[in-house]
Amino acid sequence: MSLRFRLLTEKDVRRVLSMEDLIEAMASALARFSSGEVVQPVRSVLQVGRDKAYFGVMPAFVGAPAALGAKLVTLFNRNTERGLPTHLASILLLDHTTGALVALMDGRFITEARTAAVSAVSTRVMARENASILAVIGSGVQARSHIEALPLVRRFREVRVWSPNRDHRERVVREMSGSARASLVAASDAEQAVKNADVIALVTSSRTPVIREGWIKNDAHVISVGACLPDQREIDPALTARGRLVVDSRAGALAESGDVVMGIAEGRFTASHISGELGEVVAGRVPGRLNDEMTIFKSLGMAVEDVVAADLAYRQARERDIGTLLEL
Repeated sequence: MSLRFRLLTEKDVRRVLSMEDLIEAMASALARFSSGEVVQPVRSVLQVGRDKAYFGVMPAFVGAPAALGAKLVTLFNRNTERGLPTHLASILLLDHTTGALVALMDGRFITEARTAAVSAVSTRVMARENASILAVIGSGVQARSHIEALPLVRRFREVRVWSPNRDHRERVVREMSGSARASLVAASDAEQAVKNADVIALVTSSRTPVIREGWIKNDAHVISVGACLPDQREIDPALTARGRLVVDSRAGALAESGDVVMGIAEGRFTASHISGELGEVVAGRVPGRLNDEMTIFKSLGMAVEDVVAADLAYRQARERDIGTLLEL
């Protein structure tokens, strides 16, 4: 018996996924994860070769509506020399009743888009309602996706972009200005970018802190997307200790986040410093913000986010007959 599955390229996935739909899908996925409705281990990670490239396997099963699958993700920093993205991924969706493959799709764009959608969820439930200035530290694909996603949940009047490479940050401003919902400016340095900013998105590949504790005002909301390994840190540890810390997964943060793991090892705080998971905030079981305190969302990314996003793409593609049907 032959098994048919749908192949979706990155172009196909872009056609069927909107950021607005993804934000709502991610809010639901996060709440279901934190309610115990998701079966998902901490990702399995291998280091590859002398360059210590990264290969991760991220499976998840979520019910009602049921979705079963896994993402295979790689991080090869030397791909820039080859003209390839550093982050590549593929997602497999399986029939939850038979285990048969139903879809194979590009996961690079899904990773990019769902990450920004999750950041938007954190902004919606943790940032001040009147937040008007957004700072984005970084100039890669995540910078662009966050500039698209975050203004969907807050009315920013200004978006500041900074990264160490002047040409890169100016290119982001130039390319995104036509579609942005706010005024975009390239900041001259990181401190200028985050000074008095209401929401700060850290979307870098840095292994060391890119912002300092003294630069951040008391009622800001900080999102950290980079530093996804236990020996990497994107936030000034004094800032992590100061803020109300929310994570996507407690288990993941305590195993993988250098901002959390190193802070605990250095005695700056304990595991109880994690106020809750973002899904708990979405569900109303944990407050996202108390008064005018500074809040932090540490995002590592979870398999359930990828599987739910992929399932959404698959259902939309099947309905619109997009993609290529193949047989195994």
